[in-house]
Amino acid sequence: MAFTPTFESLLRYECPTWFRDAKFGIWSHWGPQSVPMYGDWYARHMYVQGHPQYLYHVRHYGHPSRFGYKDICALWKAERFEPDELMRLYRKAGARYFVGQAMHHDHFFNYPSRLNRFNAVQVGPGKDICGLWKAAAEREGMPFGLTEHLGATFSWWRTNKWCDTEGPHAGVPYDGNDPAYRDFYLDNYEHVQEGEDRTDTKARPWYTANSRFRDYWLAVIKEVVDLYEPDLLYSDGALPFGENGASVQGAPEFAHGLQAVAHLYNTSLGRHGENRAVYNQKDRRPEIYRVGVLDIEKSQLPGIHPEPWQTDTCIGNWFYDVRQTFKKPAHVIEMLIDIAAKNGCMLLNILQKPDGSIDDESRYLLDELAGWFAICGEAIHGTRPWRHYGEGDTRVLIQGFKEERGTWGASDWRFTSRGKTLYAFALKAPENRRAVLRSLTEQERVVSVRLLGAGDCPFQQAFGVLTVKLPERLPTGYTNVLAVELA
Repeated sequence: MAFTPTFESLLRYECPTWFRDAKFGIWSHWGPQSVPMYGDWYARHMYVQGHPQYLYHVRHYGHPSRFGYKDICALWKAERFEPDELMRLYRKAGARYFVGQAMHHDHFFNYPSRLNRFNAVQVGPGKDICGLWKAAAEREGMPFGLTEHLGATFSWWRTNKWCDTEGPHAGVPYDGNDPAYRDFYLDNYEHVQEGEDRTDTKARPWYTANSRFRDYWLAVIKEVVDLYEPDLLYSDGALPFGENGASVQGAPEFAHGLQAVAHLYNTSLGRHGENRAVYNQKDRRPEIYRVGVLDIEKSQLPGIHPEPWQTDTCIGNWFYDVRQTFKKPAHVIEMLIDIAAKNGCMLLNILQKPDGSIDDESRYLLDELAGWFAICGEAIHGTRPWRHYGEGDTRVLIQGFKEERGTWGASDWRFTSRGKTLYAFALKAPENRRAVLRSLTEQERVVSVRLLGAGDCPFQQAFGVLTVKLPERLPTGYTNVLAVELA
């Protein structure tokens, strides 16, 4: 049965098996904002006098009245972009789905759009970035998704209409005021206010009430879906165009978003005979998120969620940033384990340089993940949550946009399961090599215990407590996993 653009219809959504099985995806959050190699939101902050990205831009490229973001776009060439080589590397590193970026808030599209001349075929690379990613993903047998960040663009990008308030260029309008580029920079003067605080780096409002832009957004999303038939579509925010907390009674704010989601699902239905598509958005209310799969940016949930969900995160900044410290392999692995134990998937952004390559640090991370997955992958892929997500006193920090590594102890475990197999992840190996699990009941009889990558281990079970003797030399220097077979 086809979906209609209503909550009543879309709440019939069921998450496809491929997503529940995948657990780990890799994301290419990549576009012209990678060119300066100076971090996320560059297209906005280069127009905010005094901001570090403004200072870098002025001193490296020139004043944004003369050298604006349109000129940054022309510098993006992606000349060393090798999607097939990267996709092979990503799959070996354990990823079972891949997500590219259709467009960011900068209004530059990574595909040949009929609706926007500032796209990667007509400006910059001269390549259909999305199409090349999709072909590479299909060759590796991986579901392919796209992210859209366009919903916030209208108000997010009002800074290009500003000017310096002091200094040698005080009062000189930035190039966003040039009528020759109004289609790219947007006619968003309604969000530019006299006397506003021009040092405030937050984007308010996130979603505009401008009806013309909302219609444009919907046309773009339908274009993306029709061109690429993605298995996953992600919106960077709540379901457009409702803010978090917006009432769903009558739901006028959500009308465009509901149409886009219904179109995504009906396209998948027409292609496969069933809906296999996933839609991600960030409103945590069940009456909203259950039209698809909840996404949580750079944070997690405290326990097992009844429905599959996703964390999207990155190894450093969202776009390549020469100043940023990257996450270490152990941290990434431990995050993935905790998320999978709670019925989630992790979508990890691997940073690309403007030429499309990845650096040695990123490649090292992927190689380490590949080595770990070769030993422990069966405890992640295709698994489901167990009765408990884990045991022990250590919990991950649940605080938005903070991803500190846990200080794990030998009593800290996380669990997944498949059939009668319980997988127990030892977040810190006991120094005496005597592993103790306390979450089994007396009725759950253990028939064997394997240490993944090593083989069978001696064990004892009494009153539900399972004690396992581990070998002195463990198969991986990261988290090791016991496969506990139950009768």
